[in-house]
Amino acid sequence: MTFTTADLYDAHSETVQVAEPIFRDYGGLRAFHGPIKTLKAFQDNSLVRKALEQDGQGRVLVVDGGGSMRCALLGDNLGALAIKNGWAGILVYGCVRDSRILATMELGVKALGTNPRRSAKKGGGEADLLVTFAGLTLHPGDHLYADEDGILLSTTPLHS
Repeated sequence: MTFTTADLYDAHSETVQVAEPIFRDYGGLRAFHGPIKTLKAFQDNSLVRKALEQDGQGRVLVVDGGGSMRCALLGDNLGALAIKNGWAGILVYGCVRDSRILATMELGVKALGTNPRRSAKKGGGEADLLVTFAGLTLHPGDHLYADEDGILLSTTPLHS
């Protein structure tokens, strides 16, 4: 499906949430969409890897990193794993690394910034729960639409 978030917003303004414009594009795909899987992972990307090892089925992984700029929760190795397992994209409320390589990958990636420091790997975090950031309240299974203009969230698909 070809879409723009501007057109989707115009058609569904009463039912969608719009993210605050704080995210930057890091993946090779600027436009991506899909139902979401949510994680809370503060400075520990163990659950990010675990999620991306599963069949993505065209979903978008949403990682609530608490807005931390102290380390990266995603890099090129996890990006490659996401592509291999069929994820449409990844939204990180935190940082990524290996940004030059991520930019060449057929994967949508949005994050707050970059940091070369890797995260801890202690198995911390939670999966499949409500997360709130950037003016959004995200529930597992909501539908996320992202492009160069921003991010929309809907409880239902916005296309057939």
